[in-house]
Amino acid sequence: MIQDIEPHQFHIEYFHYYPRREDTVLVCRGQSVLLKQNGRGMISFPKVENFPEGEMRFRYLFRIDEERFFLGIPSLGKQAEEIQKWVDFETGEEHCDFGQDFPVPSGYRFENIRIFRGGRPVDRAFAGMVGCRLAQWYEESRFCGHCGVPMVHDEKERMMRCPKCGRTRYPVICPAVIVAVVHNGKLLMSRYAGRSYKNYALIAGFAETGETIEQTVHREVMEEVGLPVRNLHFYKSQPWAFTGTLLMGFFCELDGSDETITLEEDELSEAGWFTPEQVPEDEEHCSLTAEMMEVFRRGEHRRYLSGQSL
Repeated sequence: MIQDIEPHQFHIEYFHYYPRREDTVLVCRGQSVLLKQNGRGMISFPKVENFPEGEMRFRYLFRIDEERFFLGIPSLGKQAEEIQKWVDFETGEEHCDFGQDFPVPSGYRFENIRIFRGGRPVDRAFAGMVGCRLAQWYEESRFCGHCGVPMVHDEKERMMRCPKCGRTRYPVICPAVIVAVVHNGKLLMSRYAGRSYKNYALIAGFAETGETIEQTVHREVMEEVGLPVRNLHFYKSQPWAFTGTLLMGFFCELDGSDETITLEEDELSEAGWFTPEQVPEDEEHCSLTAEMMEVFRRGEHRRYLSGQSL
């Protein structure tokens, strides 16, 4: 999966670091990030030294091994009339977002974050995914939702604080489930309705307020395909930062013999039971869903359905 970057080590702890010339910079614009690829498609990001002094402000994000990653924030400059102004999350000063004509380092360009789904090397793809999510959180946390004044960044932890009313805001992580339902040697797979992702997937959904994650599994399967399940077994989790989600994967079995599907058409365009031979082989190897489907395709799911259930 995309977070499996071993032997590299990811460290998310926040520190009030100042950037060095050799530190790596993630510059995000909406759903795009600044990067370049070599002839073999390998991803790399710019360094602090690639930007003229005063053109960018920087906020520490995380490190991989000893490599520090910073969020690059465009400063208000001569292109001000062409780009959107905003209030800086630390000082309250006026700054701006990248415009289409904002100068970028030679050889780099903005690419949609979907490039990270199959990106190499995987530690670069993972860094880009996490960094872009944090950039979105900073963008969404510029102003206090209660009184509307600019938020300021805490110096000791990754948290935004309102200097007027004292309210705080931390990065939001949404718990969700991925469910592989198995019955008579077949796997329940589905396709989403109205989404750009058209491949087969597993039943999935977000946890609601007041329910356990196990209750989420039962509810989502019942809502989307009208089937009861039993014998829940936790498989793995995945930080899916593309959507700010913490995914939890479960294998389970159909409760009973009636495998008739009642499709929730607002959520799914189709759903059905598939043998291992009918499960497509994954090419990206980045998502929890794809890995669980591959586990079933190889017949390795049986060991996750043995023993004590949840």
